[in-house]
Amino acid sequence: MPSRRILRRFALTALLTASLLSAAPSPAPRPTSPAPSQARGTNLLLVGLDRRSGMSRADIQRLHVGGKECDCTDVMMLVHVAPDGRRLSVVSIPRDSYVPFAPHDSHGAHSGKINGAFAEGGADLTVRTVERATGVRVDHYLEADFLGFVAAVDRLGGAEVCTATPLRDLNSGLKLAPGTHAIDGRKALRYVRARHVSPPGDLGRVRRQQRLVLGMLARLADAGAFTSPLATGRTAYALAQHVRADEHTSLRTLYELGRSLRHLDLAHTEFATVPMADFDHRVPGWGSTLLWDRPRAKALFDAVREDRTLVTHHRGHAAPVDMRPASVRVRVDDPATAEGLRANGFDVTAAERPGGRAAGPTVISYDPGQARYVDTLAAALPGSRLRPVAGQGPVFRVTVGAAKQRVVAVAYDRSMVEGAPVTGDRLRCG
Repeated sequence: MPSRRILRRFALTALLTASLLSAAPSPAPRPTSPAPSQARGTNLLLVGLDRRSGMSRADIQRLHVGGKECDCTDVMMLVHVAPDGRRLSVVSIPRDSYVPFAPHDSHGAHSGKINGAFAEGGADLTVRTVERATGVRVDHYLEADFLGFVAAVDRLGGAEVCTATPLRDLNSGLKLAPGTHAIDGRKALRYVRARHVSPPGDLGRVRRQQRLVLGMLARLADAGAFTSPLATGRTAYALAQHVRADEHTSLRTLYELGRSLRHLDLAHTEFATVPMADFDHRVPGWGSTLLWDRPRAKALFDAVREDRTLVTHHRGHAAPVDMRPASVRVRVDDPATAEGLRANGFDVTAAERPGGRAAGPTVISYDPGQARYVDTLAAALPGSRLRPVAGQGPVFRVTVGAAKQRVVAVAYDRSMVEGAPVTGDRLRCG
């Protein structure tokens, strides 16, 4: 006779199979459209909502999500799964991106922050606005509010994240010491929402969101969630309990997507952020917004639409830096180095150095109060050594060593400092 364990496993398998064939997540309404062709892969839009409706005061305090809700999308990721499931690409769309909204009845034709599309037209307008802005068809849509996000992360087993520096943000409640951490849903919410840690603002937060997705994917893959049909079914069912999906996305859809990833490895996952041209584009009624770098954004989304890798296609020639070179004042003791820095846009004063040059690398000395600018200067002077000097003031001093210093091109591009396309094996904690 079969053992009770085998009977229980058979019953569970039968139950999951029946669920996969019949059940579906609660739908988030959007227009019905023809079934997409999967010849170039499958595209999903994942959003997290800034919504507190239905939350108790205790939940708000427990999750550290006080403040006024905007009923908008706080997180937005476009996920592409290659037709054979062997590559997965994630493109984060910053919430303050200024884009034309898709046509809708409640307002005339206009542009706005992409996160505001949800407030004006829900999931339907959000999807259509993303499709209009990116040129990429969205095949499936999934959304979660704060409670759903926390519950989904917990049900899926949490995630592993790491940091080289302490992360502390009073607004989100985040407290992480340097090192690698296994975090649950509540800590994950704090991790992805923090904006007052280095690097500050939404672009640094977007990279942490990507690291969380990668940490969850890695944990699920290590647990066999995509290789075992039973484990895949459990994972799909757990996810479906805590997210809302559109009418094109059933529980069976989630199961089939999970099974398609059974041959995926982290070296073939990739994460990117839409490249930006302006980080403080002021618009009446919307405030400070982000403007996409249209040629590079188009190249990025063309690669998604055509099922091409993002990493090799989207590399630039200049090293990205997160401060404008013109805002960095430098005194350099070598004319050739000074000229190279000046060509990069730095505010340079050249000064001849008396006597010979010391052995060793170039040294950049700086006041610790100017630390946020030093990486921008160091990027232009590869191999240089940093030396903090208290009381030095706002001017950086560059002392060139005996060897000729190479000056490389840099470009002010905060979106690429934290959002340059990168593969999962390089982004993962190691």
